[in-house]
Amino acid sequence: MPNTKRSRLSRVTASTIAVALGATALAACGSSGSDSRTESGPVSLTYWTWTPGMDKVVDLWNKGPGKKDQITVTVKKQASGDSLVTKILTAHKAKKAPDVVQAEYQALPTLVSNDALADISKDVGDTRSKFADGVWQQTTLGTDAVYAIPQDIGPMMFYYRADLFKKYGLSVPTTWEQFAQTARALKKKAPDKDLTTFSANDSGLFAGLAQQAGAKWWTTSGSKWKVGIGDAATKKVADFWGGLVKEGAIDNQPMYTPAWNKALDTGKQIAWVSAVWAPGTFTTAAPDTKGKWAMAPLPQWSAGENATGSWGGSSTAVTTDSAHQAAAAKFAAWLNTDGGALQALAKDSGIYPAATNAQTSGAFAQPPAYFSNQSDFYTKAAPIAKTTAPSAWGPNVNVAYTTFNDAFGAAAKNKSDFTAALAKMQEATVADLKKQGFEVSE
Repeated sequence: MPNTKRSRLSRVTASTIAVALGATALAACGSSGSDSRTESGPVSLTYWTWTPGMDKVVDLWNKGPGKKDQITVTVKKQASGDSLVTKILTAHKAKKAPDVVQAEYQALPTLVSNDALADISKDVGDTRSKFADGVWQQTTLGTDAVYAIPQDIGPMMFYYRADLFKKYGLSVPTTWEQFAQTARALKKKAPDKDLTTFSANDSGLFAGLAQQAGAKWWTTSGSKWKVGIGDAATKKVADFWGGLVKEGAIDNQPMYTPAWNKALDTGKQIAWVSAVWAPGTFTTAAPDTKGKWAMAPLPQWSAGENATGSWGGSSTAVTTDSAHQAAAAKFAAWLNTDGGALQALAKDSGIYPAATNAQTSGAFAQPPAYFSNQSDFYTKAAPIAKTTAPSAWGPNVNVAYTTFNDAFGAAAKNKSDFTAALAKMQEATVADLKKQGFEVSE
């Protein structure tokens, strides 16, 4: 089965993404490929991507639809995360960006605000119907433009040790209040165990939780950006987790460490709020507990609600430097909607596809090997993915994420006020936008 661990958001370093091309209003950016739709003759495209096995997937295009349409794509492997964004912007400054690029969803506003991505809305037909609304919205940035085609996603879910929940008489929480009660109940019954941990070393987890709660961290009005990291929805999330840490109901240690791995593998930590790619992480972090975990929908803030956040994922975009934008858009749409391409992406690249028609077929007809005990794993995952809440990314996600790591890392370690840490995120993000030259509404 595919290992979708790679879909997790790349950890953002303290380095600042170069945005030297000028800070322009988002709505004014993104050139259209209208001129290129009339071209004829052989077309050669270059595709920058970090996805493993992508060359095998692209071979299907070059030998099939691409050959028929005289469109050949050459894959150029790149690093992911900030490194690729910086490289794209640097190439674009010299007007030499490739035709097609892979971009994480949270990187799209940075690329669009620097006029590096084309609006391909006139070249993608009915592609939108292949994706859940909350997923598609991430590539339109809430506008009528289309800046990319969704490729893989990371809908969030709740993972728990089914055997230990039964042993301690715990019920799977369906609301966050029940989650808190479950954490406290476990502490009373087994003081040496934790339901889970609050980790400040992967900002994407907190961002996804805020997204589920309805947060809109970046929005635009005319030519101005507004930062809402300190909004009521995010404060609710921060207060909830900060409260559990302060009272000792959950652990406060970071994820992805040897100690965290051991806690999962020995049953010291019996649950994890994660995403659909979690089986890949479990395989290496907790190999001895294979077959003992189960997956359920993320707890909700109110009974009866049905929404999840997104932790990870990327898209396929066409650059404004491409001389063949229509052809590039055609390839991007094929790559992320064609049945054969999607199954190859699952098999050779280990992704969880954004396209809804591929989430329960082929490679996803059977559960991940680690979850062989839960035969309906992907059958449950697909409807959860459809409930992905809309997100709101901005042009300086890297600054917000770096500040989160620092401020929340200290707050978690000291069991201090998470609201104060959130205020630092808000202040740092606003200050950076202004420094870059963006207009900001308070």
